[in-house]
Amino acid sequence: MRHVLSAVVQNVPGVLAHISGMLASRGYNIDSLAVGETEDTNLSRMTFVLVGDDHVLEQVRKQLEKIVTVVRVLDVSSQDFVERDLMLIKVNAEAGGSRNEIHELAEIFRGKIVDVGRNEVIIEISGTENKIVAFIDLMRPYGIRELVRTGRIAMVRAGTSLEEQVVDPHAVEA
Repeated sequence: MRHVLSAVVQNVPGVLAHISGMLASRGYNIDSLAVGETEDTNLSRMTFVLVGDDHVLEQVRKQLEKIVTVVRVLDVSSQDFVERDLMLIKVNAEAGGSRNEIHELAEIFRGKIVDVGRNEVIIEISGTENKIVAFIDLMRPYGIRELVRTGRIAMVRAGTSLEEQVVDPHAVEA
């Protein structure tokens, strides 16, 4: 089963290395990882995609909650959530027919061409993992020169805040 975890962490040097090292040392594979600053510059949000059963998920959560720099952890995949991945893809595109076809396909996928060269274009696409994979498959016949993806980011849908769903693992109960 695929699990999406969101960890709010202190924005200090070494947090990413510490967390990814801890997960790797325990044999957990990170399928996707995205990290970025939050609305509070002292905090960052790490979004992990892990594959495993519920036991694996629980073990990962427990291990993350033990780390001092981890403020809180949420199993986003247990909630109603929005998930996105961003991709830049460089594709062979000779001026004329194939370039027009590629442009039309990008528009259908709500992507945009962000760079044009003599024989290639770079397209930006964001969306679900399935959408990204489908677009990659459509671009293969044209010749993919280069591809880069951000990894998945996720947020619980509007109406439910992160604070309402999870308790600070370091808080002392009264």
